[in-house]
Amino acid sequence: MPITTEQELSANARALFLKAKHANEIGNHGYVLQLVLTVLKEAPGFLDGRKLARAASLAQNKGRRNSFSLAGTTFSITSSGSVKKDPLVAMELAEKSLANDPQSTQANQLLFEAANKAGFPEVASFALETLVGASPKDTKIMHQLAAHYSNIGENDKAVAVYNRIVQITPSDLDAIKKSKDASASATLKKGKWEEVAQSGGNMNFRDLLGKKDEAVALENRAKIVRTADQIGQQVSEVYEAWEPQQANVDLSRRLASLYEQWFEVTLADNGPAEEADGYLENAIWFFTHTNTLLNGGDANIARKQSDLEFRKLDRRIKSLQDWLANVDSSHPEAQPYADELDMLIKQRDGSVIETAKKRVADNPTDLQLRYEYGEALKNAEQFTEAIPELQRAQQNPNVRLKAINLLGQCFVQKGMFDLAVTQFKKAASEIIGMDSLKKEILYNLGLTFDKMGKRDEALTCFKEIYESDYGYLDVAKRVESSYGG
Repeated sequence: MPITTEQELSANARALFLKAKHANEIGNHGYVLQLVLTVLKEAPGFLDGRKLARAASLAQNKGRRNSFSLAGTTFSITSSGSVKKDPLVAMELAEKSLANDPQSTQANQLLFEAANKAGFPEVASFALETLVGASPKDTKIMHQLAAHYSNIGENDKAVAVYNRIVQITPSDLDAIKKSKDASASATLKKGKWEEVAQSGGNMNFRDLLGKKDEAVALENRAKIVRTADQIGQQVSEVYEAWEPQQANVDLSRRLASLYEQWFEVTLADNGPAEEADGYLENAIWFFTHTNTLLNGGDANIARKQSDLEFRKLDRRIKSLQDWLANVDSSHPEAQPYADELDMLIKQRDGSVIETAKKRVADNPTDLQLRYEYGEALKNAEQFTEAIPELQRAQQNPNVRLKAINLLGQCFVQKGMFDLAVTQFKKAASEIIGMDSLKKEILYNLGLTFDKMGKRDEALTCFKEIYESDYGYLDVAKRVESSYGG
């Protein structure tokens, strides 16, 4: 049977799955499992649902292992007979148990057998892939997975698994032989040599270059802007080359960049949040791996790693903020999530400052880094510490005006209004057009004049913005009210 996609779910099941994805974003893993189990009862071939459930279960049961039991009854795959009697029921039983113990050998084996029997080989693959992920050195399970891949025609995947087995156990002659067999089958399938052989001489190997798969691969390599599917194909190709040589810096860097691009494209396409988060996690892992291989010798790689880690933290903060903004404060989970949000914001601010400080220490003459450090200090309300950094940063023409603007804001917070006015005026005078930065600077100047009791000077600043952008913040209200409107 074909795998069910999200678009193919019934309206009710799709609504439940959307709720499950939102619950997963805010870390409500128990509710995710409850919702997904309901969806899977209606659509047992919904593989994305099982993946979400497994991720939620892993998060909820982190550090715990449970026996494979339901309602106090321990099931035996060989003796229950549930697979032969009703494989769909067996899949449901397995999924319920996996909610409590996502890496259970018995439950995953039951799901594997039942899914195969029910005609869902992709679900069966997922069950064994879960076990391999839990026990990456267990060659017995790897053999089972590789054999399954071969049986369903996924020969490339079978080759990859057999190669991993050989890496772990170089003396495994069976894995070596089967890897060669699977590789030959993959080549046969990819090249469609059977089609050539049966063409009666009307086709040769050159004709194969025009086949769709090869044409798509060549086209994808030539494109700079790629779709999510094209990036996914590139990831598969590069990963296959990387896996046997994981210390290869170029391949590791390439995978890191591809996963980052996959994350950005998924966001731009409004794709599922959990998919985007998965790509982000992989990008972070490969940038970290690359940085380790280089012993921190490439500043751009180290920077990318930390920037993406902050991006991950920001996404979690935003998901909590969005959830809390739409829920009553009496909700039983409101306070725990509010506490987590407060903790994450403090963690983010502290991490941003420490990272920026280290970058400056490593590159003390880099004025761009000085600006970023000063900005981080200002955002954390450490105004006194921010001032010297921003003063240094003014010497960089690329950030000069932004640094002066932030410097003025620091003086305002310290009550040094006259010094702030000097900074804001200086920055505004150096910008000819009315761009977004000049509007911000003039607005800050107006607010400062207002704090000093200089209403006419403040109004002059607001009017200058009003004349070019009626909708900028509250300038319209401030200007019009001055006319008695």
